[in-house]
Amino acid sequence: MSGDIRDTVIIVAGGTGRRMGGGLPKQFLLLDGVPVLWRTLQAFHRYDPSLELIVVIHPAWQEHWQRLAATLSPSLAYRLTTGGETRFHSVQRGLALARDEGLIAVHDASRPLVSPALLDRLFGAARRHGNAVPAVAVTDSLREITGDTSRPADRERFRAIQTPQIFPAKTLKEAFRQDYRPAFTDEATVVETLGTTIHLVEGERENIKITTPFDLKVATLLLKEREQKNLAQTS
Repeated sequence: MSGDIRDTVIIVAGGTGRRMGGGLPKQFLLLDGVPVLWRTLQAFHRYDPSLELIVVIHPAWQEHWQRLAATLSPSLAYRLTTGGETRFHSVQRGLALARDEGLIAVHDASRPLVSPALLDRLFGAARRHGNAVPAVAVTDSLREITGDTSRPADRERFRAIQTPQIFPAKTLKEAFRQDYRPAFTDEATVVETLGTTIHLVEGERENIKITTPFDLKVATLLLKEREQKNLAQTS
């Protein structure tokens, strides 16, 4: 946070959980007894309690979340709005509630393990460079598919992109006044159309996106490991 200007976090939880293979969207599944979305909210609140939190949820699941959140403690202050047809439209809905100043971070609800160290790095870089997008190196071998053939691709030329992606409020709002395009897969691709250079920041492997049941198992192990480390440091 800079001076009296409060920064904003838009948490996008508009998915319906089809890849999980169950009836409950991934953001509402329990991660060591606590809903994934709640852990994501807690991560930002613990990092900086002054952050304005906005949650964007699919209309079919808003009542479910409100009932669920009412049972959780300690309570957290955030504003809720309805998700749109795509991620782009959901972010637009969140931006309608956001301030016109400060920084805005857009984060996947299903990345509950974002660390204070990564958030500190990203917010700091966004203030220095005008934006910050976390990225990690690709470790698997890659092949480029063309029709029925494939050829190796140099993985050193590629990065896997994470969230939160952080931009000045005015820049992000201007970018999202555009009409939707299928190429808009994240906030960086939208902002780039303004001619803005995207500044990549080293992300974290632990900042995984929970998309499949396997991801949830991995996140549970990572969370327990983190809690054990924190306990050891305070004892």
